[in-house]
Amino acid sequence: MITIGAQLFTLRTFMQNECDIRRSLKKVAEIGYKTVQISAIGPIDPHVLRDICDENGLKIVLTHNPEARILGDTDALIKEHDILGCDYIGIGAMPERYRSNAPEWVDYFAKDFETAAKKIRDAGKLLMYHNHDFEFEKMPDGRMFIDVLMDGLSSDLMGFTLDTFWLQAAGCDVIDWLDRLKDRIPCVHLKDMTVSNRERRMAPVGEGNMNFKGTLEWAEGRNGLLPSDYAGRATGQYRYRGGEAKDILFKREKMARRDCRKKDTGLSEQHCSLGRYGGCGQ
Repeated sequence: MITIGAQLFTLRTFMQNECDIRRSLKKVAEIGYKTVQISAIGPIDPHVLRDICDENGLKIVLTHNPEARILGDTDALIKEHDILGCDYIGIGAMPERYRSNAPEWVDYFAKDFETAAKKIRDAGKLLMYHNHDFEFEKMPDGRMFIDVLMDGLSSDLMGFTLDTFWLQAAGCDVIDWLDRLKDRIPCVHLKDMTVSNRERRMAPVGEGNMNFKGTLEWAEGRNGLLPSDYAGRATGQYRYRGGEAKDILFKREKMARRDCRKKDTGLSEQHCSLGRYGGCGQ
């Protein structure tokens, strides 16, 4: 069964010190979430963060980390994720130098990240890549960035946190790409999209035009109604059981003023809007 979680980048304004992290995670748990992604929060000891999450019944399922830590501090990063109880070590986007110097530099991404990805795999975890829209842009040689990423690092070295908002923003069919990457997407990001004055805007889940019903039915169907138990890992090596999108994470990058006053940034309505998938409707 898939789980609905909160991407804490949404709450980054309210999570820059230990006191605020405690307050915010307590609120997230009160809304009804059971899983979270750590992203853009302030400095905190991983033991303390794990204790706060445990106190609130929250499991950390994914993180986003700076390139410098993934490449230059891999062993320490792995140990921190052992403390956090988290198997997915993510990067939020392709660093600019690979993008702006494509196609010559884009192939270097896989070469540069391969060693770290192997260490992460051998520790029983998986490097995860979060997409935006540019990955679906064609380069002068005819390839898309996403093709290079898929071919450059095999499924045992890198998975994808497929962001459905950015897929649609790129003019892609979300369900089609869920099928294409079905063996590499244990985590999916949900954000909603609307149009105002002919401009694309982010919106609370359920208030825009994204096909969440189809996305969630796809995830549930691929999961085969199996429990989200993180099974399928051999000792010392990550082995993701393909086709099981296990963790769905709500995210909002831009918040309305009303959300800042409420300090839950719209996560309440997002959680409730899809109740049968783990929201407050259950």
